[in-house]
Amino acid sequence: MNMTKKTIGIYPGTFDPITNGHADIIARASKITDELVLAISTSYSKNPMFSIEERCALAQIYLEKYGIASNVKVMKFDGLLVNFASKMGVSIIVRGLRAVSDFEYEFQMACMNSRLNGNIETIFLPASEKNQFISSRLVKEIASLGGSISAFLIPEIEEKVVEYYKNKK
Repeated sequence: MNMTKKTIGIYPGTFDPITNGHADIIARASKITDELVLAISTSYSKNPMFSIEERCALAQIYLEKYGIASNVKVMKFDGLLVNFASKMGVSIIVRGLRAVSDFEYEFQMACMNSRLNGNIETIFLPASEKNQFISSRLVKEIASLGGSISAFLIPEIEEKVVEYYKNKK
């Protein structure tokens, strides 16, 4: 009888909106885990553009349209990541790194998470070369100023972001 333990990973974030850079990390992380939880944080302090329900729905659209990993499930969470991860049976937290500047913050978070729950490891995946500069914050800034964001998002999500800023005027 095969008693191997499943490797469950979690890729947490605000995903406001989910970008091609996020999708790249999701696709790669799903290859090194048996299951991957795309954990979308309520992130009230960040004052997100989309509600938690909208962000979950947009992430699901992304996964379905591009067939990214049948082993990925989208879930929302609030509170401490390590508590949610523990409830989900997670052993790996996946974090993407775009630049050296991301590393300092992410390293501090990894150390703190390890202190809070030593059974969960953090792994860092560097952004692929074509996605290194993409961030939701920059995408929103470009969109708010009327610039094209089509290179950073799938059309369905681009449409929602553009609509958001049109309605804001």
